[in-house]
Amino acid sequence: MKAVGVRELKNRLSEYLRLVRNGEEIVTDRGEVVAELRQRSPRFDLPYPALLEAVQRGRARLGMANRPDLYRALTPAMPPGSAAKLLDQERGRR
Repeated sequence: MKAVGVRELKNRLSEYLRLVRNGEEIVTDRGEVVAELRQRSPRFDLPYPALLEAVQRGRARLGMANRPDLYRALTPAMPPGSAAKLLDQERGRR
């Protein structure tokens, strides 16, 4: 495992990210261990085990990707400028 200071890591981040991609584990060190950089684990692609179990039992469904085009645009509850007018009225009562 390679140790690197925070300042050097900040100045040469791209180089250290390449090392991580190649399997090197890097510990940032500023007199003490503050972080570990390593390749992403494939286990993070899977849902939590409890959620996966609930899906298998039919008690939950996995959602779809969050796509903005699936949501309708919200209409404002009040006309433009209403909040400013209300704030002005409230502040005038002080």
